[in-house]
Amino acid sequence: MALPYRRERPRLPAAERRRQIVEVTTRLIAERGFWGLSMQDVADGCGLTVPGLLHHVGSKDGLLLAVLDHRDREDMRSVGEQAPGTLRETCAALVRRNAAQPEIVRLFAVLEAESLTPDHPAHDYFDARQRKTVEMLSELATDETGDALTLARQIVALMDGLQLQWLRYPESVDLVAEWEYASARLFVTVAE
Repeated sequence: MALPYRRERPRLPAAERRRQIVEVTTRLIAERGFWGLSMQDVADGCGLTVPGLLHHVGSKDGLLLAVLDHRDREDMRSVGEQAPGTLRETCAALVRRNAAQPEIVRLFAVLEAESLTPDHPAHDYFDARQRKTVEMLSELATDETGDALTLARQIVALMDGLQLQWLRYPESVDLVAEWEYASARLFVTVAE
């Protein structure tokens, strides 16, 4: 009598398995969007069964939030190491960080657009993230201008727009160079 099929997979410590799950999920969402993501594809990419995957993340929504939280923690750590704290330096550090990870930027661009609908599982996450980003930049901008909140919103819009052009035309748009050119104009205007 034949034994039932058992998927061979290496046993990984929980933290390493979670990192693997986040990496595979990140790649798949960047390619297909959240609505095109299947738990089976993530499980297959990690050498797990779907129940094994659910053991680590709880649900598809939990999987999405794990990816988003991981990315935010890594970005804040990296930018904190690079930027001394002025508005201009912080923005430049963010752009350099994003230029080094197009897959992650694509993931966030796709998810942010999808999450504009209130029923998306990351709707509240992106709403809070946008508010927090604008608030952080406006706090850094208080020495730059009298209307720090408006400047912060314009910075976010400029960064997001440049990133979309860079993702669409990576062969002809240099994200860092475009940001440097635009920010030189933006911050000269602010200083006047």
